[in-house]
Amino acid sequence: MTAVFRHELRGNFHSLTTYLFGACLLAFIGLWAMMYNLQAAVSNFEFVLADSCLAFVVIVPVLTMRTIAEEHRQRTDQLLYALPITTVQVVLGKYLALLAVYAVPLCVIAAYPLIFSRYGEVYLPTSYGSLFAFFLLGAALLAVGMFLSSLTDNQGFAAGIGIAAILLNYYSVSLSEYVSSTAFGSAVALYVLILLLGALIQYVTRNEKLAWGVGAVLLVLTMAAYWLEPAAFEGLLPRIMTQLSLFERFYVFVNGVFDWTAVVYYASVIGFFLFLTVQSLEKRRYN
Repeated sequence: MTAVFRHELRGNFHSLTTYLFGACLLAFIGLWAMMYNLQAAVSNFEFVLADSCLAFVVIVPVLTMRTIAEEHRQRTDQLLYALPITTVQVVLGKYLALLAVYAVPLCVIAAYPLIFSRYGEVYLPTSYGSLFAFFLLGAALLAVGMFLSSLTDNQGFAAGIGIAAILLNYYSVSLSEYVSSTAFGSAVALYVLILLLGALIQYVTRNEKLAWGVGAVLLVLTMAAYWLEPAAFEGLLPRIMTQLSLFERFYVFVNGVFDWTAVVYYASVIGFFLFLTVQSLEKRRYN
């Protein structure tokens, strides 16, 4: 894993994409810091981070699009499979290299609250708690982007679906106000999500029996729950869209609350998508 990490880190810092990622992130946060903390004389640095989240929609897919897709395109992934290490170690090495690239501009950003505190009152615990949550948010999105990169050998397509997925998650809370909140509408939406989950399981594992089995069990359980307690499905779809939002959980930290459930959620998202990435690579390996 260490060899993969070093190789990926060296490759990232020899790529223009890495410097564009860091420059764009620093530019976004620097712009909002100038507008809020300097011109408007607002002491809340966490507001700067909250308004800079939209930058993730573009910069994360651009950074992660080549992580595995480029290996597939150049057929160098065959060399990874020949190494005396597991697929898990390969994925972890690549992911840790992405985290190292992401951490570099955050180290620069971490100096902002200290600088601003010399010229005004800045509540450092909230500022650095929000910065920690900002790191977790980016780490979760990097895991999502890495999985999407493992599904194709086209970097442009990987970036495109990454932008769409993150943008949908960013606006999921706003969109939840326009979706059906009736019990029947929520049940139908759950059926669609179960079918999509089954398709994803089949694509990743190439195991039709597993995909159909999981889908059938979840469909039966959902139908039974809807038949027994339809009132429980009232407003379920908007609640699911709100709970799945990575960005909404970050705003809790911005409001001055250190939410351990959000930390666990981010860790779960990272683990889940890294697991899917491993399964995607395993499927290609045995094919």
